Amino acid sequence: MFLMEAFKEGGWGMYPILLICIITIYLTIDRTSYLAKCKVDADRLISLIKSQIVSGNIRGAVSTCQATPVPLTKIIAAGLMKAGGSEHDIQQAMDEEALRELPKVEKRTGYLAMLGNLATLAGLLGTITGLIKSFGAVAGVDPSMKATMLSKGISEAMNCTAFGLGTGIFGLAAFAVLNGKTQAILDGVNQGTVEALNLVVAGRSDTGAQH
Repeated sequence: MFLMEAFKEGGWGMYPILLICIITIYLTIDRTSYLAKCKVDADRLISLIKSQIVSGNIRGAVSTCQATPVPLTKIIAAGLMKAGGSEHDIQQAMDEEALRELPKVEKRTGYLAMLGNLATLAGLLGTITGLIKSFGAVAGVDPSMKATMLSKGISEAMNCTAFGLGTGIFGLAAFAVLNGKTQAILDGVNQGTVEALNLVVAGRSDTGAQH
């Protein structure tokens, strides 16, 4: 009940902030869910792939990657499928797959910072318009009504400020957390793909040396 009353007292300025808040919550849930699906134990995965590559079981390594379809495994699988080609072919296949997968990891996370700033500015705009409205309204009214009108206008301004700041803080905090998770996934992808490439090239060199 208190929140509903505060929302009504905030006036028109609460509606754009509410829209920003809904979009922020949606993006936070969407990106959190997607990044959770992208998470994989890179060290364990590389260890499994390494044992298969060393034994010359490239198909087994590809199957291991396909069993866990996340950006890292898709990129490595693309390179493994070109294991019979040159190092350049393997690298190119990985790079092409990375161009498809990595933008999905970073997608829309940056909007959270922008929405956080917009919410803060929308709250400030509501504050200013509320104060302008309150001081303008008391100019030609009965002195006994001035206090009531001033308090109503100031209440509108402060509610907009609180809602805008709250939404802004949430948006910026969500951006900071999700951006950190995104960077961790990207770092894992970079590390994993380089290790996989080196394993394929080294494994092929060892096979060639034995022949």
